[in-house]
Amino acid sequence: MQLFEKLKKAFSSERYNARQAQEMAHLYSWGPIIFQVCRLMIKYGILDMLNEHREGMTQREISEASGLSEYATKCLIEASLTTHIVHIDPETNRFKLGKIGWFLLRDAMIRADIDFNHDVNYEGWFVLDKALEEGRPAGLKHFGDWPTIYEGLSSLPAAVQKSWFGFDHYYSDHSFDEALEIIYKGANTIHKDALHVLDVGGNTGRFALRCVSSHPTIEVTICDLPQQIALMREATKGQQGAERIHGVGMNILDQTNAFPSDIRYDVIWMSQFLDCFCEQQIVSILRRAAAILDADNRIFIMETLWDRQDYVPAAMSLTMTSLYFTAMANGNSKMYNTDDMMRLIKEAGLEIERIHDRIGNGGHSILICKKQF
Repeated sequence: MQLFEKLKKAFSSERYNARQAQEMAHLYSWGPIIFQVCRLMIKYGILDMLNEHREGMTQREISEASGLSEYATKCLIEASLTTHIVHIDPETNRFKLGKIGWFLLRDAMIRADIDFNHDVNYEGWFVLDKALEEGRPAGLKHFGDWPTIYEGLSSLPAAVQKSWFGFDHYYSDHSFDEALEIIYKGANTIHKDALHVLDVGGNTGRFALRCVSSHPTIEVTICDLPQQIALMREATKGQQGAERIHGVGMNILDQTNAFPSDIRYDVIWMSQFLDCFCEQQIVSILRRAAAILDADNRIFIMETLWDRQDYVPAAMSLTMTSLYFTAMANGNSKMYNTDDMMRLIKEAGLEIERIHDRIGNGGHSILICKKQF
């Protein structure tokens, strides 16, 4: 396994002494309710209040300011105290914001994760065991009878859609500008002034919009499910460069569906896309992409490979995201590691020409692939 250095150090030996390990095990055993305490301390504005009142607040002051009963306030604040979200001055009985509470309040990634896990995943994860045993998204029945979450995205409740797209966009948008420069420099073509990108799994067209607004001659064709193409057209309507964004609606999982080849695409772009599929599906998708490649054009795959992270929390978040795919998305995909992705790329008749790491907010890698001849 190609673990980045900090992960290798963290995961190759025991991190905790016995007392610390026991404390962590207790935290894990109460994990679901600790999560809800964190969420509600944000929802009711208590963390905001404590951040504004650096001198601290009494339980009664918190109750009055939040509108919660003294009982509700006491339950939340005591649970937050024992999980180090807040701390207390024992002489004045004033509660103050702890460092964990500050990050819950101010870290945009953590906020996106909280909304995603509560609105999209929380109830579905109750049947995670069934999803793992049966290889299907057993938790998705909470929302509907679709075979995967992708067919149902446009029909999910508005709040769930907002959290799903908020999570998806947070982890991609920060990478777009740097990714565009890599694409533009790495596209092995003499026609860079008329670059045409095939964005496979382009979703609502956010990357396509960034492409056409950044470079006045780039054309982008998005290939995705028909319902996603409809969402994309609505999302890009009237935006700068939208006339240079085109759509091809198709079920990419249907192995009889060839990739569009009516024109030559300089770049085939797949951003946070392949992790949505199982290994056999990835090979099928890449083989069909390879079929429309020549010696000069390239496939650019951007993924958050969990073993290529610099920090333990990032790797942890990604491996937990795998279990979203298990219970809610499709039942058989995950956040892959480098060894697995390299193996699948080779099996599809491609080879990796170069890897760019630490893209955007640091967690993405771009694998530039060419066809084996």
